[in-house]
Amino acid sequence: MRRSLRVAGLATACAVAGTVLYGAASAGAGSAQDEHTAEPHNIGSLVTEISQYYGATKDGAGVWQASSDSAYAKDLARVEAKAKRTIADAARHGGKGKKPAVVFDIDDTLLLSLDYEIKTNYTYNSATWASYVAQADRPAVFGTPELVDYAAKKGVTVFYNSGLKESQRADAVANLKKVGIDVNLDADHIFLKDAANPPAYLSDCATVTAWTCTTVQYKSGTRKHIESEGYNIVANFGDQFSDLQGGYADKTFKLPNPTYFVQ
Repeated sequence: MRRSLRVAGLATACAVAGTVLYGAASAGAGSAQDEHTAEPHNIGSLVTEISQYYGATKDGAGVWQASSDSAYAKDLARVEAKAKRTIADAARHGGKGKKPAVVFDIDDTLLLSLDYEIKTNYTYNSATWASYVAQADRPAVFGTPELVDYAAKKGVTVFYNSGLKESQRADAVANLKKVGIDVNLDADHIFLKDAANPPAYLSDCATVTAWTCTTVQYKSGTRKHIESEGYNIVANFGDQFSDLQGGYADKTFKLPNPTYFVQ
């Protein structure tokens, strides 16, 4: 994910969640609160709601895990069921004269970062995040290893389009393999941010001297490049709307993630 643009801290996330995810408090007519416009969602309540949504519990090693019977897991299952129908349909009918493909984000689309979010109080820090990724020990987002395998078995080519850095490639691959995702984990299919040596297809916003790509520019530009190689992206998966915006995909699938927001 584009961590430099990530909402840094739970307090800021609450301002977004209060109006978008959970609904801001509204004043009643004639009440003493008439002068208030929209009180942001309470931080303590939001933390509790997020924990309950994931069914967050510590395992024996002290790692926060999501529960398989949580509302989060049920929401994922609904999204993934729709995605399988799309993939099956694409496999039957082809990809508009091109090879059908799917594109997956990695962070909180395939690999769950809940433990990091809880232990850092939902506050991003580049050093702690880099250390966390380097452990290569995140659990899978429920159902996604099966979804990747499903696409591959249907003859749909799997690509990965992540905001992780090029320097984190080995850790990402190791972690994906650990959770059972072992499809097309080569450099031709995993696209990561390489600010030091940006690809030519991102020349509008990335050069060897400056990387100015937004998440949408980077990810949509990468999808455009994939399609230029003779593929039709039938489904694009991400936990952020910025993973999905910008075109170059027939259908998009937003996986739930209330823990942070990436522009």
